Amino acid sequence: MADHATSSLPGDRGYLSEQGWRSWALTMDHKRIGVMYIWTTLGFFVVAGILALLLRLKLLVPGPALFSDHTYNVLFTMHGAMIIFLFIIPAIPSALGNFFIPLLIGCRDVAFPRLNLFSYWIFVAGILVTVGTLVAPMDTGWTFYTPYSTRTSAAVTSLSFGLFLIGMSSILTGLNFIVTIHTMRAPGMSWYRMPLFIWAMYATSVIQVLSTPVIGITFLLLAAERVFGIGIFDPAKGGDPLLFQHFFWFYSHPVVYVMILPAMGIVSEVVPVFARKPIFGYKAIAYSALAIAFIGFLVWGHHMFVSGMSTISGVIFSFLTFFVAVPTGIKIFNWIATLYKGSISFDSPMLYALSFIFLFIIGGLTGLFLGSLATDVHVHDTYFLVAHFHYTMMGGTVMGLFAGLHYWFPKMTGRMFNETWAKNAWWLVVAGFNITFFPMFILGMQGMPRRYAEYPAKYQPLNVVATVGSWFLALGVIIMFANFVRSLRNGEPAPDNPWRGLTLEWQTSSPPPEENFHEIPTVTDWPYGYGNRNEASRDH
Repeated sequence: MADHATSSLPGDRGYLSEQGWRSWALTMDHKRIGVMYIWTTLGFFVVAGILALLLRLKLLVPGPALFSDHTYNVLFTMHGAMIIFLFIIPAIPSALGNFFIPLLIGCRDVAFPRLNLFSYWIFVAGILVTVGTLVAPMDTGWTFYTPYSTRTSAAVTSLSFGLFLIGMSSILTGLNFIVTIHTMRAPGMSWYRMPLFIWAMYATSVIQVLSTPVIGITFLLLAAERVFGIGIFDPAKGGDPLLFQHFFWFYSHPVVYVMILPAMGIVSEVVPVFARKPIFGYKAIAYSALAIAFIGFLVWGHHMFVSGMSTISGVIFSFLTFFVAVPTGIKIFNWIATLYKGSISFDSPMLYALSFIFLFIIGGLTGLFLGSLATDVHVHDTYFLVAHFHYTMMGGTVMGLFAGLHYWFPKMTGRMFNETWAKNAWWLVVAGFNITFFPMFILGMQGMPRRYAEYPAKYQPLNVVATVGSWFLALGVIIMFANFVRSLRNGEPAPDNPWRGLTLEWQTSSPPPEENFHEIPTVTDWPYGYGNRNEASRDH
């Protein structure tokens, strides 16, 4: 893949060598900033997960139980807002993207290191403002729909400002990545020699830059509505509450691909390494990422089929919804083609990548029901949508993140994790996930509405199954994180290239030195030549 590979020195902790909180808080090293994003986002993943467990406990019984319906609404809002805005959106782009984009393209750092640090602290400031809304807890649901969000006593105005800051951080990060990918690739790294994770992050960054200003302006309008009563969303003053939904989903559907495209990029890296085969359809996978980014801006209306839009508009949005599945299908077929007749190693990163493919296929196929005008009327705002959303977001994005964390953990930390623990955790996570969310498809088809704290008794058996499944899922996540934490101190020292990868991050030490490479590498081949006769000579 490249010349000038480096090796670890005994006792060398690379970018982790310098200690002290100042060395982290004021760092401009993209790797340290990436690690800070990892700890921050995973922290909110844990908090949001605990809230989800509380919600499932209440849903064990159909009537009043455990806490009030208002508390349920607050916990539901906090779970959704934290998992979307504070975990899924920044977890891979800002965390793993920050750490690995410069390593994968063979440069010292991102284009604007100071802006990178500024982006993180803006993100933290947004978190502090958002968490401050617990003084008057949000009960609107994570979509903050008007007119209720303009009238509730909850701290919507301060929340709007917090999300505005988080959005600003996302925009600055996306701009930084675009400039870095364009201008700082190693000598010899043409566009068609870039790793597919970089293609995915490039498409993601474009979405961040173009779509995030819309949600920022939307929340500013919402705050102005509450403070000044300007009437943008108030019909009595000539406004339209549905306008908020159009603004919100014009951002929120493209941002679905901010969540999923980086996970797809991780899968594109993991599958050829553990199948020991060249990636099938490299250019098709690369261009499909850009196609998803473009078409993703055109399909927001399928969230509003029952809001009263015209039949013609519904038909157009339905067609575009089906059309966006084409580039997604290209990726899936190419991953499966890569696996075909491969020499597959079922290590934990590969297990999570395969889980991504399987679960995301289920999420995608069930999306056909929601993209069809006739069936969407029946399953809209039911538990069918909850199941679909979690199969795409957790079955997709989170499984992709777990694949990336296991794949790159040795490189980030210089330690190997316990593979037995990792596989045991995988079994519990995948089994618990399916036991939790698959019954929700059935509940939705039977007509159980989502976001309700109480429900008819006939839905209780499947809710009990879903709640028990959530305990297995939580246990699997606990074991996984315990494995990571234990391995940080007691894991076996990691070799520079434990998976025999050909991309540039594996050609430097584990963990990488502060400057990434002792000499900037020169790229001489594409990064997916697995199984070729020359592969052995390129493994270091």
